Amino acid sequence: MTDLTAGLWGLLLEGVWVTVQLTVFSAALGAFVAFVVGVARTHRLWIVRFLSGLYMEIFRGTSALVLMFWIFFVLPMAFGWQLVPMWAAVLALGLSYGAYGSEIVRGALAAVAPAQQEAGIALSFSPWQRLTKILLPQAWPEMIPPANNLLIELLKGTALVSVLGVGDITFGAALVRNALGESAPVYTIILVMYFILAFLLTRVMRAVERKAKAGIGQAPEKGVGVLRKLNIRQQTETSGDFSSAGGA
Repeated sequence: MTDLTAGLWGLLLEGVWVTVQLTVFSAALGAFVAFVVGVARTHRLWIVRFLSGLYMEIFRGTSALVLMFWIFFVLPMAFGWQLVPMWAAVLALGLSYGAYGSEIVRGALAAVAPAQQEAGIALSFSPWQRLTKILLPQAWPEMIPPANNLLIELLKGTALVSVLGVGDITFGAALVRNALGESAPVYTIILVMYFILAFLLTRVMRAVERKAKAGIGQAPEKGVGVLRKLNIRQQTETSGDFSSAGGA
Protein backbone atom coordinates (compact mmCIF):
# COMPACT_ATOMS: atom_id res chain seq x y z
CA MET A 1 0.00 0.00 0.00
CA THR A 2 1.45 3.35 -1.06
CA ASP A 3 1.68 6.34 1.23
CA LEU A 4 -1.04 8.05 -0.82
CA THR A 5 -3.43 5.13 -0.47
CA ALA A 6 -2.72 4.81 3.25
CA GLY A 7 -3.34 8.53 3.70
CA LEU A 8 -6.66 8.31 1.89
CA TRP A 9 -7.88 5.42 4.03
CA GLY A 10 -6.67 7.31 7.10
CA LEU A 11 -8.89 10.18 5.98
CA LEU A 12 -11.83 7.80 5.97
CA LEU A 13 -11.03 6.71 9.52
CA GLU A 14 -10.88 10.35 10.60
CA GLY A 15 -14.36 10.67 9.16
CA VAL A 16 -15.57 8.07 11.66
CA TRP A 17 -14.52 10.34 14.54
CA VAL A 18 -16.25 13.33 12.92
CA THR A 19 -19.43 11.26 12.47
CA VAL A 20 -19.34 10.21 16.13
CA GLN A 21 -18.96 13.85 17.22
CA LEU A 22 -21.83 14.94 14.99
CA THR A 23 -24.05 12.20 16.39
CA VAL A 24 -23.22 13.00 20.02
CA PHE A 25 -23.62 16.77 19.73
CA SER A 26 -26.79 16.55 17.62
CA ALA A 27 -28.27 13.95 19.97
CA ALA A 28 -27.55 16.15 23.00
CA LEU A 29 -29.28 19.13 21.39
CA GLY A 30 -32.10 16.93 20.11
CA ALA A 31 -32.66 15.38 23.55
CA PHE A 32 -32.91 18.83 25.14
CA VAL A 33 -35.36 20.04 22.49
CA ALA A 34 -37.38 16.83 22.69
CA PHE A 35 -37.72 17.07 26.47
CA VAL A 36 -38.71 20.75 26.51
CA VAL A 37 -41.16 20.50 23.62
CA GLY A 38 -42.54 17.12 24.69
CA VAL A 39 -43.26 18.31 28.24
CA ALA A 40 -44.69 21.58 26.91
CA ARG A 41 -47.16 19.64 24.80
CA THR A 42 -48.68 18.23 28.00
CA HIS A 43 -48.94 21.65 29.69
CA ARG A 44 -52.26 22.78 31.09
CA LEU A 45 -52.14 26.12 29.22
CA TRP A 46 -53.39 25.90 25.64
CA ILE A 47 -51.00 28.55 24.35
CA VAL A 48 -48.01 26.51 25.53
CA ARG A 49 -49.42 23.38 23.91
CA PHE A 50 -50.14 25.32 20.71
CA LEU A 51 -46.66 26.85 20.40
CA SER A 52 -44.88 23.59 21.16
CA GLY A 53 -47.12 21.74 18.72
CA LEU A 54 -46.42 24.38 16.08
CA TYR A 55 -42.68 23.92 16.54
CA MET A 56 -43.03 20.17 16.26
CA GLU A 57 -45.09 20.37 13.06
CA ILE A 58 -42.76 22.88 11.39
CA PHE A 59 -39.49 21.11 12.09
CA ARG A 60 -40.93 17.63 11.59
CA GLY A 61 -42.41 18.70 8.27
CA THR A 62 -39.27 20.30 6.80
CA SER A 63 -36.26 18.64 5.23
CA ALA A 64 -33.21 18.44 7.48
CA LEU A 65 -31.00 18.97 4.42
CA VAL A 66 -32.84 22.12 3.34
CA LEU A 67 -32.80 23.39 6.93
CA MET A 68 -29.05 22.79 7.00
CA PHE A 69 -28.65 24.88 3.83
CA TRP A 70 -30.92 27.59 5.26
CA ILE A 71 -28.93 27.87 8.49
CA PHE A 72 -25.61 27.93 6.67
CA PHE A 73 -26.46 30.17 3.71
CA VAL A 74 -29.59 32.20 4.55
CA LEU A 75 -29.14 32.89 8.28
CA PRO A 76 -25.95 34.95 7.76
CA MET A 77 -27.88 37.34 5.48
CA ALA A 78 -30.30 38.12 8.31
CA PHE A 79 -27.90 38.33 11.26
CA GLY A 80 -24.54 39.07 9.69
CA TRP A 81 -22.72 36.10 11.20
CA GLN A 82 -22.20 32.56 9.99
CA LEU A 83 -21.76 29.27 11.78
CA VAL A 84 -18.98 26.94 10.75
CA PRO A 85 -20.33 23.96 8.73
CA MET A 86 -19.93 21.56 11.67
CA TRP A 87 -22.14 23.58 14.03
CA ALA A 88 -24.62 24.51 11.32
CA ALA A 89 -25.09 20.79 10.74
CA VAL A 90 -25.43 20.07 14.47
CA LEU A 91 -28.04 22.80 14.84
CA ALA A 92 -30.08 21.58 11.87
CA LEU A 93 -29.98 17.93 12.90
CA GLY A 94 -30.64 18.66 16.58
CA LEU A 95 -33.68 20.85 15.84
CA SER A 96 -35.10 18.39 13.30
CA TYR A 97 -34.66 15.19 15.28
CA GLY A 98 -35.64 16.96 18.49
CA ALA A 99 -39.05 17.58 16.91
CA TYR A 100 -39.45 13.84 16.30
CA GLY A 101 -38.21 13.08 19.80
CA SER A 102 -40.78 15.40 21.37
CA GLU A 103 -43.51 12.99 20.27
CA ILE A 104 -41.68 10.17 22.05
CA VAL A 105 -41.56 12.22 25.27
CA ARG A 106 -45.20 13.30 24.99
CA GLY A 107 -46.41 9.78 24.27
CA ALA A 108 -44.44 8.25 27.15
CA LEU A 109 -45.76 10.85 29.61
CA ALA A 110 -49.31 10.30 28.39
CA ALA A 111 -48.91 6.53 28.88
CA VAL A 112 -48.43 6.88 32.64
CA ALA A 113 -51.60 5.85 34.46
CA PRO A 114 -53.81 8.85 35.36
CA ALA A 115 -54.05 7.48 38.90
CA GLN A 116 -50.36 8.28 39.36
CA GLN A 117 -50.99 11.90 38.49
CA GLU A 118 -54.00 12.01 40.81
CA ALA A 119 -51.91 10.56 43.63
CA GLY A 120 -49.41 13.41 43.21
CA ILE A 121 -52.21 15.96 43.36
CA ALA A 122 -53.58 14.28 46.49
CA LEU A 123 -50.13 14.62 48.07
CA SER A 124 -50.09 18.35 47.21
CA PHE A 125 -47.15 17.97 44.82
CA SER A 126 -46.45 20.92 42.57
CA PRO A 127 -46.59 20.31 38.77
CA TRP A 128 -42.79 20.19 38.67
CA GLN A 129 -42.67 17.67 41.53
CA ARG A 130 -45.29 15.50 39.83
CA LEU A 131 -43.26 15.60 36.63
CA THR A 132 -39.87 14.81 38.18
CA LYS A 133 -40.93 12.45 40.98
CA ILE A 134 -43.85 10.56 39.42
CA LEU A 135 -44.19 10.92 35.66
CA LEU A 136 -40.62 10.97 34.36
CA PRO A 137 -39.29 8.01 36.41
CA GLN A 138 -42.09 5.85 34.98
CA ALA A 139 -42.06 7.29 31.46
CA TRP A 140 -38.27 7.27 31.01
CA PRO A 141 -37.90 3.49 30.40
CA GLU A 142 -40.67 3.65 27.78
CA MET A 143 -38.84 6.40 25.89
CA ILE A 144 -35.63 4.45 25.38
CA PRO A 145 -36.62 1.88 22.67
CA PRO A 146 -38.09 4.48 20.27
CA ALA A 147 -35.27 6.87 21.15
CA ASN A 148 -32.81 4.16 20.15
CA ASN A 149 -34.41 3.97 16.70
CA LEU A 150 -34.30 7.75 16.41
CA LEU A 151 -30.62 7.83 17.37
CA ILE A 152 -29.80 5.31 14.66
CA GLU A 153 -31.69 7.44 12.15
CA LEU A 154 -29.73 10.45 13.37
CA LEU A 155 -26.47 8.56 12.94
CA LYS A 156 -27.36 7.77 9.34
CA GLY A 157 -28.67 11.31 8.84
CA THR A 158 -25.23 12.73 9.59
CA ALA A 159 -24.27 11.70 6.05
CA LEU A 160 -26.13 14.82 4.90
CA VAL A 161 -23.38 17.06 6.31
CA SER A 162 -21.00 16.00 3.56
CA VAL A 163 -22.74 18.50 1.24
CA LEU A 164 -21.37 21.30 3.45
CA GLY A 165 -17.85 19.92 3.23
CA VAL A 166 -17.78 18.47 6.74
CA GLY A 167 -15.27 15.61 6.78
CA ASP A 168 -17.53 12.82 7.97
CA ILE A 169 -17.48 9.21 6.75
CA THR A 170 -19.43 9.97 3.58
CA PHE A 171 -17.27 12.97 2.68
CA GLY A 172 -14.09 10.95 3.25
CA ALA A 173 -15.47 8.10 1.14
CA ALA A 174 -16.15 10.49 -1.75
CA LEU A 175 -12.54 11.72 -1.63
CA VAL A 176 -11.16 8.18 -1.53
CA ARG A 177 -13.39 7.11 -4.40
CA ASN A 178 -12.39 10.07 -6.56
CA ALA A 179 -8.70 9.48 -5.87
CA LEU A 180 -8.66 5.72 -6.39
CA GLY A 181 -11.46 5.42 -8.93
CA GLU A 182 -12.99 2.49 -7.01
CA SER A 183 -16.61 2.63 -5.93
CA ALA A 184 -17.52 -0.89 -4.79
CA PRO A 185 -14.88 -1.40 -2.06
CA VAL A 186 -15.16 2.17 -0.75
CA TYR A 187 -18.93 2.22 -0.38
CA THR A 188 -19.00 -1.34 0.93
CA ILE A 189 -16.58 -0.35 3.67
CA ILE A 190 -18.60 2.69 4.75
CA LEU A 191 -21.76 0.55 4.83
CA VAL A 192 -19.97 -1.72 7.28
CA MET A 193 -18.74 1.32 9.26
CA TYR A 194 -22.25 2.69 9.67
CA PHE A 195 -23.53 -0.75 10.65
CA ILE A 196 -20.84 -1.14 13.33
CA LEU A 197 -21.58 2.30 14.76
CA ALA A 198 -25.33 1.59 14.79
CA PHE A 199 -24.75 -1.79 16.44
CA LEU A 200 -22.60 -0.27 19.19
CA LEU A 201 -25.17 2.47 19.73
CA THR A 202 -27.90 -0.15 20.09
CA ARG A 203 -25.85 -2.09 22.65
CA VAL A 204 -25.37 1.05 24.73
CA MET A 205 -29.05 2.00 24.58
CA ARG A 206 -30.15 -1.49 25.59
CA ALA A 207 -27.85 -1.34 28.61
CA VAL A 208 -29.40 2.03 29.50
CA GLU A 209 -32.87 0.53 29.08
CA ARG A 210 -32.09 -2.37 31.42
CA LYS A 211 -30.74 0.01 34.04
CA ALA A 212 -33.75 2.31 33.72
CA LYS A 213 -36.20 -0.58 34.11
CA ALA A 214 -34.25 -1.94 37.05
CA GLY A 215 -34.66 1.45 38.70
CA ILE A 216 -38.45 1.04 38.73
CA GLY A 217 -38.42 -2.68 39.48
CA GLN A 218 -39.22 -3.96 35.98
CA ALA A 219 -35.95 -5.72 35.14
CA PRO A 220 -35.63 -9.36 36.28
CA GLU A 221 -32.86 -10.13 38.71
CA LYS A 222 -29.89 -12.18 37.58
CA GLY A 223 -30.63 -15.88 37.61
CA VAL A 224 -34.40 -15.48 37.57
CA GLY A 225 -34.60 -16.70 33.97
CA VAL A 226 -32.67 -19.87 34.81
CA LEU A 227 -34.73 -20.57 37.92
CA ARG A 228 -37.93 -20.05 35.95
CA LYS A 229 -36.80 -22.57 33.32
CA LEU A 230 -36.00 -25.10 36.09
CA ASN A 231 -39.42 -24.59 37.69
CA ILE A 232 -41.15 -25.08 34.34
CA ARG A 233 -39.14 -28.26 33.71
CA GLN A 234 -39.98 -29.60 37.17
CA GLN A 235 -43.67 -28.83 36.68
CA THR A 236 -43.63 -30.57 33.30
CA GLU A 237 -41.94 -33.66 34.74
CA THR A 238 -44.40 -33.70 37.66
CA SER A 239 -47.35 -33.41 35.29
CA GLY A 240 -45.92 -36.26 33.22
CA ASP A 241 -45.59 -38.46 36.34
CA PHE A 242 -49.24 -37.79 37.30
CA SER A 243 -50.36 -38.56 33.76
CA SER A 244 -48.46 -41.84 33.78
CA ALA A 245 -49.91 -42.77 37.16
CA GLY A 246 -53.42 -41.94 35.98
CA GLY A 247 -52.97 -44.03 32.85
CA ALA A 248 -51.75 -46.96 34.92
